[in-house]
Amino acid sequence: MIKLKIKSGDIVRVIAGDHKGAEGKVLRVYREKNKAIVEGVNMVSKHTKPSAKSPQGGIVKKEASIQISNISLIDPKTKETTRVGIRVEGDKKVRFSKKSNQVL
Repeated sequence: MIKLKIKSGDIVRVIAGDHKGAEGKVLRVYREKNKAIVEGVNMVSKHTKPSAKSPQGGIVKKEASIQISNISLIDPKTKETTRVGIRVEGDKKVRFSKKSNQVL
């Protein structure tokens, strides 16, 4: 498995691709595919058949996954994109922002 520096719940900005500049919260991370789903980014139209869950059916808009390399974490202090480092504080591993050196 690949160790990723993005976790679900992080606020990220898209840095490459069609949705460059868009920001959102990470809803889900797929470690084996190296992809993530970001809220409100990479929306696709999905055609659904009528079912018990949605008796009407029709076209539903939902988020599609985006490559992890195309998103960057936003530093809560400076509100800019930052790289993520990992260090040991006491007996715990913590993620920190490379720009502000603040624990995330």
